[in-house]
Amino acid sequence: MTLRFLTVPVIEDKKYRILKLLEENPYLSQREVSDLMGLSLGKTNYVINALIEKGLLKIKNFRNNKNKIAYAYLLTPQGLEEKARLTLEFFEVKKREYEELKNEVENIRKNKQNFETGIGPHETDF
Repeated sequence: MTLRFLTVPVIEDKKYRILKLLEENPYLSQREVSDLMGLSLGKTNYVINALIEKGLLKIKNFRNNKNKIAYAYLLTPQGLEEKARLTLEFFEVKKREYEELKNEVENIRKNKQNFETGIGPHETDF
């Protein structure tokens, strides 16, 4: 049996992960998001700007404790809906992957047990 993992498309995965991260930590800088996600700063900037253009995120300016202008990334109502949709999609994909992996592990166990008990194909069967 071949595992056919049904992964979420890469851009959808990045969009989901960034929305989730910024919902939990709206005051993160793009560099911090980049570091936490393992993406280049340029790619992070691109995805965040795309989310802003689609109306899923908005930026709020504020002054931080060093009296410098900083930004908060806030999910819009549309952004919250999109994150919920992506969460369900992510869950369904992972559930199917889990079932496939569980079946593969069970097949390996059966093959191992058959091998240990001597049940299975013999050299003369080839």
